[in-house]
Formats: sequence, structure tokens, C-alpha cells
Amino acid sequence: MLPVQRFTDFIEQNTLFNINSKILAAVSGGMDSILMTHLLKESGFTFDIAHCNFQLRGDEAVADQLFTNRLASQLGVPFHTINFDTKKYSADKKISIQMAARELRYQWFLQISQESGYDAIALAHHQNDAIETILLNLTRGTGIAGLHGILPKNGLFVRPLLFLKREEIQNIVNTNGLTYVEDSSNTSTKYARNKIRLEVIPKLKELNPSLENTFEHNLKHFRGLEILLEQRLVELKNNLFTSHGNEVHLSVAGIKKLHPQSLLLFGLLHEYGFNETTINDIILALDKHSGRVFETYDFILVLDREKLILTKKQTELVEPVIIHNTDHEIHYKNYRLGILHDDSPLIIKDNPMAVSIDAELLVYPLTLREWQQGDHFHPLGMMTGQKLSDFFIHQKIPLHQKKEIPILVNGNGDVIWIAGYRPDERYKVGKKTKKVTIFELYKL
Repeated sequence: MLPVQRFTDFIEQNTLFNINSKILAAVSGGMDSILMTHLLKESGFTFDIAHCNFQLRGDEAVADQLFTNRLASQLGVPFHTINFDTKKYSADKKISIQMAARELRYQWFLQISQESGYDAIALAHHQNDAIETILLNLTRGTGIAGLHGILPKNGLFVRPLLFLKREEIQNIVNTNGLTYVEDSSNTSTKYARNKIRLEVIPKLKELNPSLENTFEHNLKHFRGLEILLEQRLVELKNNLFTSHGNEVHLSVAGIKKLHPQSLLLFGLLHEYGFNETTINDIILALDKHSGRVFETYDFILVLDREKLILTKKQTELVEPVIIHNTDHEIHYKNYRLGILHDDSPLIIKDNPMAVSIDAELLVYPLTLREWQQGDHFHPLGMMTGQKLSDFFIHQKIPLHQKKEIPILVNGNGDVIWIAGYRPDERYKVGKKTKKVTIFELYKL
């Protein structure tokens, strides 16, 4: 007799889905997924079957595909299947065969779920799978999240067999005479998970015959600790993170008070791609290296005295804007630049976003662009030149903001104006100036 009541109780307790849900069942044809399929049917749930052929086992994989197709026909449920070139995907992505197969199937499950409107994707993981996952995570290195094993629910993916051990599943399948297929690759120890299942766990069970029960209790404790950590991180984010336009600022003083510091700072920043090694480098730099920059693929973190500045990397290439002598207005990034030609030698004061330039010294076309390495100018009031990079340092402008500052460049290559900060001494309005051009920048 199938454990239908335990099955439905577990689903209800973990709010995996309900009787009105439309479910996609991932069925390999193996013992675990076959039991899950029959339990779904006996419990009255509405489901379809999805099967992946990774084309790694030749005729055996084709036979599994035909087996699951026949099962779907016998049960009267719709059947989805797909053939993957797993080896090519693995080579192209430079990842292991197992990782390639995992990515391919999860991507496909999500794709057909979106197309067909499934409420849940049911996977046939059980308690022993959770133990293997923890041990695998520990051997590779893991945070606390890697210790909870496999969760009953993660987004659309649900695992309604997590209340069962592998031995229980085997007994239920044999007692009820359910037919299934054997995957020969499950006996190969060249795969890390198989090695743990076939060699490591039996040795651990010699030390603790009740290993599954012990891990079941541990999983609950680990998940409880993870929830506590998540709650603490939410509190810290509310206290330490402040939004400033496209930036997020983190208080250095607050970070120094964190305890345990590396664990909590990693928890705060890992979603932005920062690993534990970088977190340790950040901590070491807090008292020493203002201006230090730390990067991930998508984000930049700048240490700026009393705060850390987190900003998303600019991915779009911003082209320079050409300014002709007939232009009265141009747009650049999130700015509008107004251009006024005046016959009187007017000097703009007390407005860093506007500047008066001696019109006769302008060589058109002008350019409005980002700062570039090697740029230099003569800051107003100075007769000697200075690199823009040095000027930014003296002005205490964080490194990541340099690219955001519009630079007005003359047709002869001279930097005329660092918008919002300083014009060039050589282009200022003087006693001999007859006409001026006024540039005024507006933030949109």
C-alpha cells in the first residue's frame, strides 16, 4: 500500500502545492521518481510528466525515454521530453557533465513551466539525497546555507518525497510491485555524489547506524540557524545600508562593530558577488586604504573613509557627444547641456554647474565625454597643468564616480571644463574677452 496520507501530509505541512495546482513531475524512470508519480496519481493531483534524455548512455537512455512515455500513457497524463547534447554543452561552458545536465534540465523545466503555466515542478529527492548534498557541500566548502541540504520548496521547485529515506522507498516500490528502470551510471564512482553515496556514507554508518535520523535532526537545526542569520542580516541591512541615487552606502563604523565580522559582512555582500576572500580583504583595508576598490562581475565597492560605496558597474558604452557651434542644447547620459552665445563678457559665479568660456578660444566641434586615463588641464587659478586623476583625488571624488562626471573638451584636445567642479584657467573670461559661450548643465 502506498503511503498516500504521509505524502499529502508532508505536502500540506510544507505548503508545496494543493489539489487545484497544475504540477510538472520530473520523471527519470528511476525508483524515486516512479514512486513520486504513482503517489501524485493516487492522491488525485493534476500533473504532467517531463523526461530528459541527456544522450550519455546510448540505447539505455532511449529505453528510459520510451519507458516514461509508456508510463504517461498508462496513467493518462501528458508527456514532455527533450534530447540534450550534454557533452557539447559541458565543453562549451567548461563545466562538468553533471553540472551541465543539471543546468540543462532546470532551464528546460522552467521554460515549459512558463509556457504551460505550471504551479510547481516536482522533483523526487529524498532524505538520503539531502545528506549527500550536505557532505558534498562540506567537501567543496560551504556557508551555513549549504548545511540545510535540500529544501522542500525553492521557488517553483518542490520535493514531496523528502519525508522518505532511500531504504523506505525501495521497500514501498518492491511491496507494491512498481516497475522502474535502473540507471547504470548510478553505480559509477567517477561522479562525486556517487562516491559519497557508495563509499563515504557506508563508512559513516559504521560509526552511526542511525545516520539518517541524526541528519534529519541536524537539518532542522541548520535550517533554524539559517533563518536566524537571515533575520539578523535583514536588521543589519536596514541599519547599515542607505540609498543615495544609484549608490548604496555602508557605514564603516557599523561594519567595524559587526561580530562575527567576516560571517555577517559576507552575508550582507555575497548577493552582489563578493566571495569570502574579498570580504577578508575588505576588512583588512577598513583602517588603512581609503580609495581601495573591490570588484565583482557586476558591482564595484569603494572604500571612502567613513563609508563603503556600492554601485552597479556601467555596462553600456557611453559614446561622446559632439557639439557644433550652431547647437543650443545637447543631451549626454542623464544630463542636458544648455549652450548660450553672448556678446557680453559675462562671468558665471556661484554655480558649479555653469561656466563662461571665452568664445574666441573655442575650436569646434567640441566634445562632451567621460574622463579618460591621461587627461590633464590647468585648474582655474593655477598656471601649471594637473592630471584629472590627481584633481579627483584632491577633490575626494570616489573612483567609481569619475566616469559619471561630464568632461567638456575643445576641438584641439584641451579639457575646458570638469562639469560641476572646475573650468580651465586658459579658457576663462578675461579683460580681452569680447564674446562668451555659457555652458550650463542640468541633471535630468
